[in-house]
Amino acid sequence: MKSVFHVLGKYRIAAFTAILLMLVELAVELVQPMLISKIIDDGIGPSNARVVILWGAVLVGGTLLAFGAGILSSFYAAHVSQSLGYDIREKLYGKVQAFSYAAFNRFAPSSLITRLTNDVTQVQDTVFMGLRFMLRVPLVVAGSMIMALVVHRELGFLLLLTVPILVLFILWMVKKAAVLFGRVQRRLDAVNGVMQENLTGIRLIRVFVRGDRETERFARHSGELMQSSTSAQRLTEITQPFIVLIMNAGIIAVLWFGHLDIQTGSATTGEVVAIVNYSLRTAGALSALSMLVSAFSRARASAGRIEETLLADDGGTDAAASGPASLGEKAEPVDGSVSFERVSFRYPESEAYALEDVTFRAGAGDTVAILGATGAGKSSLVQLIVRLYEEERGTIRIGGRKAREWDVRRLRDRIGYVPQEVVLFTGTIRDNIAWGAPEASDEEIVAAARRAQIHETIAGLPQGYGTMLGQRGVNLSGGQKQRISIARALVRNPAILVLDDSTSALDVRTEAALLGALEGMACTTFLITQKISSAMNADLILLLDDGRLIAQGGHRQLLSGSALYRRIYESQYGEEESHVESAK
Repeated sequence: MKSVFHVLGKYRIAAFTAILLMLVELAVELVQPMLISKIIDDGIGPSNARVVILWGAVLVGGTLLAFGAGILSSFYAAHVSQSLGYDIREKLYGKVQAFSYAAFNRFAPSSLITRLTNDVTQVQDTVFMGLRFMLRVPLVVAGSMIMALVVHRELGFLLLLTVPILVLFILWMVKKAAVLFGRVQRRLDAVNGVMQENLTGIRLIRVFVRGDRETERFARHSGELMQSSTSAQRLTEITQPFIVLIMNAGIIAVLWFGHLDIQTGSATTGEVVAIVNYSLRTAGALSALSMLVSAFSRARASAGRIEETLLADDGGTDAAASGPASLGEKAEPVDGSVSFERVSFRYPESEAYALEDVTFRAGAGDTVAILGATGAGKSSLVQLIVRLYEEERGTIRIGGRKAREWDVRRLRDRIGYVPQEVVLFTGTIRDNIAWGAPEASDEEIVAAARRAQIHETIAGLPQGYGTMLGQRGVNLSGGQKQRISIARALVRNPAILVLDDSTSALDVRTEAALLGALEGMACTTFLITQKISSAMNADLILLLDDGRLIAQGGHRQLLSGSALYRRIYESQYGEEESHVESAK
């Protein structure tokens, strides 16, 4: 929680002001029972109207002062809590943006969403209640005890006996409730995860007629959330009845012994009324703890989850890429050459290597095709180039320099990356293409779209490049979405272009036109593909199998020298064509 509440330091003046005003409000409230006692004993008892009017006016004035101080205290407390929530959300979002892939994979997207929304809200609401009430409760209790002892020592001592019992009970309650509310937040993560999956895959669910199953799955997770929430609330809800029971017992004792003291003359009616008043204020303050215990327990669990996210992956590879480049700052030139020297890599918490002892060199401007079965390590290889992950052993050089020596932001500024899963953002087609280079002109956007073989399709739409895309590009076909994603990478004019199986939805003719357009660009292209037709004209073909580079070279070289490559070729073109091609 230290990292979370460290942000409060920015608002210490406003927080101090809120507490100071709360103390003014509290001081007036603690003096009021004593004033009432004086009015009863010195005014009403001897029928002295002058005393009643005088101290009554003081009582009304103090009430107005407490009212004004309370309003201003609430204003400053709200300012501090809302500002804290804003800062934590901004800090948390920036941290998530700077996560390396290794760190990002440790958190489910639904969990991160919950941490950015619900958990932050829990913390900021608790800060507000802390400034207004959480400090107020112990001060009301302590102040009431002191004032009760001042008014009448023996009767005040009876009230004092109830406090240790309640404090021990409340401390136990806070510790127990924190565990239960931590479980509630995890259950909430699970519910959000199911909702996210169902909303994303709603088409598939309907086509496979799996709506009933997904409804049952959601109901199961929702039921677990309900049970965890009920258990936590049940525990915290017993706080108020227990406090009321103990405090009422104390009040009965005060009334009983106060009556006896009045008869013997050792106490006045006003003093007994004041002690009862302080008892009721103490009971009210402690009764509010049923709400405060629940809020504090939730906030404690939420703050722990937020801090876990903020402290994750410190020093990760993306730390340098957490913000945009400064205005006027030019990207460092990259010549596009890439070499792997005995590179091995495995994913975090995995014992098996995704890549092992891989060595190759691609010159600047070369086209490199990467082939292999599913799980062979193709995507892992290009992710090392983009530095989404870091190699475990060996050396990767980009532009003649070790990849680790490059500033991550500047390196990626010169890379165009098209992932396997197409991601389009809410906005127009122009916005989505320009997302790769926000400063790109309309002419550059159109040029990128032409190279990606999508310009004619866009031009044929009623609003052209101003056409709004539905959620995740739902109003486009798979091939259209892929080509827009490719145009987004091309508009960057990259030194290195990575196409991670990004032409799978294109027909042969469109793909051939796209690859032909890429040949005219001065960039090193890494093309992951399953099609021999896409790899035949590449300068270098890398053939991966189970994380190892088993063959590399040109098309003819591999056709004659690699049995696996030949089998892939024959599966797509036939055995007879393979013999003809090998004989050339």
